[in-house]
Parts: sequence; C-alpha cells; structure tokens
Amino acid sequence: MKLDGISEFVSVAEYESFTRAAKELGISIAQVSRQVSALERRLNIKLFYRTTRKISLTEEGKVFYEHCRVILDRLASAQQALSDLQSKPQGKIKLTAPVTYGEQQLLPLINDFMLQYPDIEVHAFLSNQKVDLVEGGYDLAIRIGRLSDSTMMAKKLSYRTNYVCAAPSYINKFGAPQTLNDLAQHNCLLGSLDFWHFKEGSKERNIRVRGTVQYNSGYGLVDAALKGIGIVQLPDYYVQKYLDTGELVSLLDDYREPEEGIWAVYPQNKHLSPKIKVLLQYLQQHLSLLPSTLSATKSPTNAQ
Repeated sequence: MKLDGISEFVSVAEYESFTRAAKELGISIAQVSRQVSALERRLNIKLFYRTTRKISLTEEGKVFYEHCRVILDRLASAQQALSDLQSKPQGKIKLTAPVTYGEQQLLPLINDFMLQYPDIEVHAFLSNQKVDLVEGGYDLAIRIGRLSDSTMMAKKLSYRTNYVCAAPSYINKFGAPQTLNDLAQHNCLLGSLDFWHFKEGSKERNIRVRGTVQYNSGYGLVDAALKGIGIVQLPDYYVQKYLDTGELVSLLDDYREPEEGIWAVYPQNKHLSPKIKVLLQYLQQHLSLLPSTLSATKSPTNAQ
C-alpha cells in the first residue's frame, strides 16, 4: 500500500482541523484535503465526519489512525537511528540524583565522562526529593531502590548494599545484637526514618528502632557511629571504607537484604539521543567497578 496521504491523515486526526494540519506540515490546506480524499478513495472508506464546525474520526478512521500512528513513529525512529550513526554525541544533558550518592559516586564519573565527550554539557541538580522530570525538563534521574512510576523508562546501572554496623568501642561496651529483637536493647542512630530494613528468611521486615540521635545527614550518623555512640544502618558508600579498616564492624549480616538497584529513569522517548545513550552506557560500565559495589554480599537502605 502507498504511504501517500498517511502523514496528512494523522495530522488532521490529531488536530481535528485541516487548517492546523496544513500549518504543522508546512503545506497548503488544499493539498492536505486532496491527499486525505485520495487516501479515502484508495481505501474505499470514509475516515472523517466533516461538518462546517467540526472534523472527527469515523469508527473506521479511529482504527486506521492507531495503526498509522505506529507506522509514522517507527519511520521517525528509523530515520533518527540512521542520523545517529553519522552524528557524534553532543549537546546538554540535564539530570538529577540523590545528594550524597551524586557527590560521592556519580559526579566524579560524569567529570571523567566529559573528558571523553567534550561536546556534551551536563547540568546536574542533586536533591533527595523526587522531582518531576517532564515538568523540570530533565533528561534523566538517578534513583535508588524500588521504582513505582510506570510512566517512565528505567535502566539498571548498579546496586548498593545497606549495612548495620558499629564501632568496636560500642560493641566492647554494650555487646553486639545477635537477632533483630536485640535491637530494642541498643542505641540506634536514626536517619530520616524510624525503622530499618531487613530480610528474615524469605520475608522482608521493617524493624522500628529508637535511639538518642536522629540526623538527616549520613555523614553525621557515620561520625556518631565511629565515636561509639550507637549502631547505624547506612549504604555502602558511607561506611565501606571504615568496614575495610576495621573502624566499623558489620552486624546482623544474616538479616541483610539483597542488593538495592540503582537506576537511570527517563521519560518514555521513541528514540534515545546519542548523548543519553553514551552516558547510560558509561555509567553502567563504571558504576559497577566502584569499590562500594564490590563487596561479597549486598543490600539496601533508607538514606540517599
């Protein structure tokens, strides 16, 4: 079947106007009308109801529109793919990420990335609040944990592990918890939430904890743990180096959850631009090589 008239038909269907369709396509109203009429004759089907006030799709027109829209989208993607093969990654990327993870893990990698792709410009906004990507004009967001927004596309880049740990000085003085119930007898250093995540057998458990400290700062919690004030639960990128040196000791390892995903989330696009593609590939390759993701056992957390 010829494709003549398909673009004109789809445009009229979406704008419900021959005039607006002609303006969008950059052709005359008469040409749009001729192409649509010729298409109807070829199909031997009436695609539109036409009155002096309104243009609307017939039942057959609605069915035909759904298929034509897919065809045009695929043609556009095919053309874009060919264009991408001949173009180098360039332009601005606007992204958002959690504050600490962005500072410690993400931005240093992006700086290395930009040395390889000098024609790319990156604007990063670090926030622990989930921003609206479409409203804010963001190309992508880095998010941690379970994803709930089904309107977005997601690509897993890496993972993080959540550790419960304490300083040897605390353990020597108060002992180490052996079960989740033992946490009720300990000073637990709280972040933004008053419960910690665990896995007991095949079940996930949230254990409510209490203590003399509640900070919305991972660095403040690490410092308190190092000084023997209490037990803390934090992601690997806060505590891994102290676990490696023995300044902190990992606790309740048998109850640690499986690793928690680190994701790139982006609006549903028909075709990712070269700049976004190469950034996602770079992050996926290099985030998996960071020291905090190389532990033998992995798990999640509530601090970002």
